[in-house]
Amino acid sequence: MILGNSKEGPHGREATGEAVVAAGSGRFRVWGQAWATGDGVVLGLFGGERAHVGSVVMGVPRPSLLDPDVVSCTSSVLNLPGHKEEELLRPLVEEAVRRLRQPVVGVAGIHIEAATAEDLAILCTNARAVFQGLLVRLEANRPPW
Repeated sequence: MILGNSKEGPHGREATGEAVVAAGSGRFRVWGQAWATGDGVVLGLFGGERAHVGSVVMGVPRPSLLDPDVVSCTSSVLNLPGHKEEELLRPLVEEAVRRLRQPVVGVAGIHIEAATAEDLAILCTNARAVFQGLLVRLEANRPPW
């Protein structure tokens, strides 16, 4: 659900909106939260046995180099040493930038100790489901940009 208030951002847009989505259970539970600021979006994906900050990706919309009528994205990434969340997070942030046509900052930290390939696949599936749920809510409830 998007929870908004009546404050306006610097361009007369709704200043805040928030959505929370979860998928999976037990050690495979992933939850996400999105905050719409009116001039960009912050997305968080967390879960597993220990939620934390592992990777941060910021994407900014720009015209595609091949077709200026298509929205593309330039991304910047910060990873904590030894963290792999970028592999999951970067394509999700870039999709959000293209769909929302706004800057998007994503933060992810999903951890299972001694995870198997099967464990990781389940976590990634749940994380993608959470992300899609957040994006649908943001698209359905956003003010006109």
